[in-house]
Amino acid sequence: MARWYDEANKSGFLAFGRGTKSVRTHYLGTIHFFEKRSANAASESYSAKIKSFRSQFKGVKDKAFFLFRPAPIYA
Repeated sequence: MARWYDEANKSGFLAFGRGTKSVRTHYLGTIHFFEKRSANAASESYSAKIKSFRSQFKGVKDKAFFLFRPAPIYA
């Protein structure tokens, strides 16, 4: 990936600009995934479940119960 990044920068093609910027921004996270095989998918999934739960119960008056309820369901 690092070699591709270097070659893309040397080429001078403007079409590679967005790709090289993306590689530069996410380089460490991508390398970490391939070394450790870990990602933040679990936290993303939990966030999506909370958003889904929130959208089902608009206008909740008892906030303590609202925050208590998703813990046993989604944890």
